[in-house]
Amino acid sequence: MRRVIVDCAMYRDGRRSEAPGDLSEALAQARAVGDAFLWIGMYEPTEEEFDHVSREFGLHGLAVEDALTAHQRPKLEVYDDSLFVVLKPVLYDDDADRVTAGELMLFIGDSFVVTVRHGEGAALAAVRRRLEHEPQVLRHGPTAVLYAVSDAVVDHYIEVAAELQADLEELEAEVFAPQTADTKNTAARIYGFKRQVLEFRRATSPLLQPMDRLAFGTVPFVHDHAKPFFRDVADHLTKANEYIEGLDRLLSDALAAHLAQMGVRQNDDMRKISAWAAMAAVPTMVAGIYGMNFDHMPELRHVWGYPAVLVLMAGLCVGLHRMFKRRGWL
Repeated sequence: MRRVIVDCAMYRDGRRSEAPGDLSEALAQARAVGDAFLWIGMYEPTEEEFDHVSREFGLHGLAVEDALTAHQRPKLEVYDDSLFVVLKPVLYDDDADRVTAGELMLFIGDSFVVTVRHGEGAALAAVRRRLEHEPQVLRHGPTAVLYAVSDAVVDHYIEVAAELQADLEELEAEVFAPQTADTKNTAARIYGFKRQVLEFRRATSPLLQPMDRLAFGTVPFVHDHAKPFFRDVADHLTKANEYIEGLDRLLSDALAAHLAQMGVRQNDDMRKISAWAAMAAVPTMVAGIYGMNFDHMPELRHVWGYPAVLVLMAGLCVGLHRMFKRRGWL
């Protein structure tokens, strides 16, 4: 259990104190005191490792199954003895242009908080340290932990959205830049970027309903006086979702603009090819006529006939070149 329990502490009147080694004794002590609660943080526990904790805290079997298997959508579920919340923190690798979503499950009870973390994008050490320096917040018990964790996750959404926005601006500049070897795979980059935005949206969009329930509804194990704080989180989440929707629209517009530019460039190429083909066709036609073996053809008996025909072909080619140049085909 020491391998998967990242941290375990009891908080009494907003101050940290070491919890007894036995979980049932620690929970009984927290309930007896009244103003204390137990916070256990776990990282990717197995079924056997989590079984002891789930039995001691009376966690619902369905919630335990979700916490162990992961790959859940953000949600909020109410059970008889606990509240189960799923969050999906995200990380953005700027070098690889990749969004990675972790998973964070919270069990909230009358005198306990159990957090189960999957992936690398959901570290709670910083949140716990910040709360321990704000005892006036921790005095509100498990509700304060749920708010602080939700607030940290949603605020990081906005930071990731800002990083994506900066990379999107670079991608837009590439779309409208002159065609080079580096811009030939622009469509693939736009499509890949769009997939990352979709992965981001899977983490943020489903969280709107749970945050609205916490902000405007009545949820067990969550104090009513915390609603204004959850409304603030919900506002930030709405802002993050608006960011993401804007990114998705801009990516669609950038892809459409890129494809339109590709069509224009193809038309330019076809015009150039057609112009050169026309200039090659004229002397070919003249030479083809004079290549026919007939006796009675004009200029065959004249000394200057051959150079005159060459001058004629060159003049026609020059005239076509000037005409195509004026019209922008070359």
